[in-house]
Amino acid sequence: MTIDFTPEPYTPGASEPDKPKGSLHAFWFVLILAVVLALGVYLFQSKRAPAADSGTKPQLPGVPVTVTTARKADVGVYISGLGSVIPLNTVNVRSRVDGQLMEVHFLEGQNVNRGDLLATIDPRPFQVQLTQAEGQIARDQELLKNARLDNQRYRLLWEQDSIPKQQLDTQEALVRQYEGAVKIDQGQIDSANLQLTYSRIAAPVSGRVGLRQIDPGNIVHAADANALVVITQLQPISVVFSIPEDSLPQVLDRLKNGARLPVEAYDREQKQKLATGTLLTVDNQIDPTTGTVKLKAVFPNPNNELFPNQFVNARLLVEVKHAVVVVPSAAIQRGQQGTFVYLVKPEQTASVQSVTLGVTQGDDTAITTGLASGDPVVVAGAEGLRDGSRVVVKEQDQKQKNGENAPGSGK
Repeated sequence: MTIDFTPEPYTPGASEPDKPKGSLHAFWFVLILAVVLALGVYLFQSKRAPAADSGTKPQLPGVPVTVTTARKADVGVYISGLGSVIPLNTVNVRSRVDGQLMEVHFLEGQNVNRGDLLATIDPRPFQVQLTQAEGQIARDQELLKNARLDNQRYRLLWEQDSIPKQQLDTQEALVRQYEGAVKIDQGQIDSANLQLTYSRIAAPVSGRVGLRQIDPGNIVHAADANALVVITQLQPISVVFSIPEDSLPQVLDRLKNGARLPVEAYDREQKQKLATGTLLTVDNQIDPTTGTVKLKAVFPNPNNELFPNQFVNARLLVEVKHAVVVVPSAAIQRGQQGTFVYLVKPEQTASVQSVTLGVTQGDDTAITTGLASGDPVVVAGAEGLRDGSRVVVKEQDQKQKNGENAPGSGK
């Protein structure tokens, strides 16, 4: 089978097939949009070109900081050490005679004064001994009196050569025997009176009594191991603490000059000051195992702030530096270049200022070099600062709020 295919001849003016109009419109829309974007980029870059050529940088927002000012103050040089409260006197009250404990005249925990009656031992046995001793001395005194009269008669007879000398000597010896007997009797009387005195147990020192260890009705002995009660002196009271041996020369120099060095006692967390006293003495040797030396301070302790065997942190004031520039310790920064602070310039920028630190007292640190009184420094917000950073002072410290230490001109 044969298929005959003959193309139709082209006739001019004949209509061509229609093209899709939607594709043409999209093409022109994309083209116009690309031109507009290119023009916008060109105009934006042309506006930034002068600023880039002039070398200026865009203004960044300031870092919010809290500012305080350096000020002058008196700063104490302290030496700190760990210590404990030691009573000046601790007395175990015991009976000095044997007998029955009749009465107790104190309350546990009571403050007593020296000489106050604490307890009474049955005095009747000692009163009997006293009566016997008094009767014996009365008898011996009469015997002595009679012997002395006989001695006078014998002497007269011997002078008349009526008796031998031996008889006179014997009588004189008898007189001396009775004199010795009277002394013995007097000693027995004094001993009985002493036992009566010991039967009334008085406080040997002023202080606070502890818990009663023996109840009334028990028989007590002078050789008993347990005491009736323990008295601890609380006013005044001492604190024994240790300091490094390197600090000892400074303390000894002050003591040689007759200075009275104050000592402050703080609690275990070093937050609350308990009492203030005075250094009493320094131990006579350094402990070679710890490299420390013990010091003893005395505290009046009027309100019993310190208690025996209490652990305290002692601070010894050895020197006071006057009119020293100080800043809060929170303003001190540390880096590779050493210690520094951020100084706030008048144009509200932060500048790194190197400083040399002195002693620290409380929340303040003394500045030896690098700052002057009145210089504004950053105390909060320094973690986001660099040298030259813009700052926004959001808050002044409390002293500035109270109108103290107005900021001076920056360096």
